[in-house]
Amino acid sequence: MAALTVACTKEEIDKVLNDGGLSNEEVIAGLKQALSVGTDSSATMLSKVDGYYKDAAVKIFLPDEAQAIYTNISKVPGGSALIEQTVLTINRAAEDAADEAKPIFIDAITSMTIGDGLNILNGADTAATVYLKDKTYDPLRVAFQPKISASLSKPIILGISAEQSYKDLINAYNTASLGGLLFEQIKTNSLSEHVTRKGLDGLFLKVAEKEKAIRSNPLEQVTDLLKKVFGKK
Repeated sequence: MAALTVACTKEEIDKVLNDGGLSNEEVIAGLKQALSVGTDSSATMLSKVDGYYKDAAVKIFLPDEAQAIYTNISKVPGGSALIEQTVLTINRAAEDAADEAKPIFIDAITSMTIGDGLNILNGADTAATVYLKDKTYDPLRVAFQPKISASLSKPIILGISAEQSYKDLINAYNTASLGGLLFEQIKTNSLSEHVTRKGLDGLFLKVAEKEKAIRSNPLEQVTDLLKKVFGKK
């Protein structure tokens, strides 16, 4: 991802701060607060039942290696029901793990230079989210995947985990292939990696939506600091 920041001269920094009546500390504190509000509310929303599953923008479907199942589903006994059960358990696992992102995000929102802050404040309506994703996506993925893996292994629905549901689906598909004679068998399982990536992408999407709202809607500027930093833009 391309770097967000550009160089700011002292004169440019002073002009923005003076015009807006903001101190360096207020700019940084306001941006950190906006990110904290955005990440907390997004994680809370996605961690609820159907947070992922019933939101078309973030709903998680089968991994790439399993896309052929959709094409050949009519040849798999009970295939449609197996797919729906698997997709449901996958999304339940993501919902189960989403709340765990909160402390990871809080730890990540720590350092921001004044140059970064001014560029974010006066940048695009998702500039803070882009900054956060650029700085934290890889470490978040490393920290988040074990939590996703644990959730995928939990017996979430009727005593069945997402991992077991996915394995059952693949086994049914491979059996229906008659040993690979009718169609190619599936021999890989990227479920944990797939759900981690899609789960985080969905989370950042919701953070971006929240940032847009904070920037543009006074009702979303829920603290005096947010009103001062974003209300004058």
